[in-house]
Amino acid sequence: MDIKKKRWTHLGLGAALMTTTALAGCGEPAAKDAAPAEQPAADSATPEATEAEVEAKLEAVNAPAAASGEGEGGVAIEAALTDPVVYNIALAVAEAHVLAARDAYRDGETEAAGEMFAHPVSEVLFDMEPVFEARGVADFTDQFLEASAAVFAGESVEEIDARTAKIVATLRAASKKAPDDGSSPAAITTGVVADMIDRSTKMYRLSTESDFYEPYLDGYGFYTAAKDQFGSEEEAITAENPDAAEAIRGALTLLGEAYPTAARPHPLDADVSALTVAASEVFLTVGAD
Repeated sequence: MDIKKKRWTHLGLGAALMTTTALAGCGEPAAKDAAPAEQPAADSATPEATEAEVEAKLEAVNAPAAASGEGEGGVAIEAALTDPVVYNIALAVAEAHVLAARDAYRDGETEAAGEMFAHPVSEVLFDMEPVFEARGVADFTDQFLEASAAVFAGESVEEIDARTAKIVATLRAASKKAPDDGSSPAAITTGVVADMIDRSTKMYRLSTESDFYEPYLDGYGFYTAAKDQFGSEEEAITAENPDAAEAIRGALTLLGEAYPTAARPHPLDADVSALTVAASEVFLTVGAD
């Protein structure tokens, strides 16, 4: 399979659906209550897909977003050239998708996992390409599309976990080349975590309004990224901004209850008002709008 050819096919479709300030929705949502096609668990003994079958799956990923898609927010691409928080938010959006994809695959949600691995390429990384080039970051988008292809080809959970870890390591390496405006690493991470918490909260609200799986999975990914990013800098954030650290812990606790697993629970019974208040409190502590 010609990965590079597939990449540009995907980017062409994605670019038609995007602006530089708003992300396209994540693919064609599928209602979770609809009768799903039988599919084996991700780590079961599944015959390896043929190249044609993988190509067909990736073509499906490239389908235009439905009107009922997520609306998960945007990334201010121009600001990413000079603002380290915005730059790292773009990376965190990509990380959130691959973490959600990894966990969805573990739960046997093969179709959704394959789509989630591919979507960051057209949703944010394509627009970020000139920013990365300016910061000396080599192109790494093939890792996402290769992971998507690997899912559809039936790789094991362990192999997909390894691919995810490699992508996350690449994103964290790219974060070290963020523009420098004098902000401390703790302050930058606080801003990124606040953004991820806000996105996760909004996606949960959208999830309660329909039976589509993708808004929930996006929200789960944003929550997981927020938790991981905060965990990497919790001590420094607590020392520099204890109010923000406390607010973040409270919001992550509520989000952890709202998103117990990558598999969408039924019913969705978390308190949306409480989540919204908690996310707002986080923003207040970091002086966000």
